Amino acid sequence: MVVPAYNEASTIVGVVQALLAHFDRVVCVDDGSTDDTASLARSAGATVVRHVLNRGQGAALQTGFDLVLRAGGARYVVTFDADGQHLPLDAVRMVEHARTHDLDVVLASRFLGECRSIPASRLALLRAAVWFSRRSTGLPLTDTHNGLRVLSLTALRAIRLEFPGMAYASELEACVARSGLPWAEVATTVLYTDYSRAKGQSNANAVNIVFDLVLQRLRVAL
Repeated sequence: MVVPAYNEASTIVGVVQALLAHFDRVVCVDDGSTDDTASLARSAGATVVRHVLNRGQGAALQTGFDLVLRAGGARYVVTFDADGQHLPLDAVRMVEHARTHDLDVVLASRFLGECRSIPASRLALLRAAVWFSRRSTGLPLTDTHNGLRVLSLTALRAIRLEFPGMAYASELEACVARSGLPWAEVATTVLYTDYSRAKGQSNANAVNIVFDLVLQRLRVAL
């Protein structure tokens, strides 16, 4: 279980404790937080790795992936947001789906499941992101930029996240498409609270994601 976190002191204890009720190990990658996120995560039972500076969620996840690969012993790794918007039981179901169907990648989909109290502006941005990811990766996705996913060790070895920020999600999906890894989407719930909405992506950040992905495509073409 890899949980990237940046200034999540108000939620991290609850998230870690809820995950440890179902998973043996939680790795929290503190991405340069200026609050007590790291110490609180550690006190809740997580293994904590820290970035000295804030580098972005993609970089935090890659740090967690590298740690899992070095440690070995796990068949799957689950990525899980630190703001409390995901349900641990959804993660449990996704791991079981990966095992049952021998999949290397299982992606969460709020649009196959439920997204509670999602702002209209966020919904429009996410729909646009899905369209862009489908066009850029060729995968028939129904959701993208969802922080809940299950990856096998085979998938971790095939994926290398170069974008440090939020554009990593579409980059990861592009890696899945290129590698031909067996994958599926599973219906899940995303809980939008005042806190998670405040922590979510701004319209400007969404534009930055598209800009990064266009640059990536140009880099590949060259």
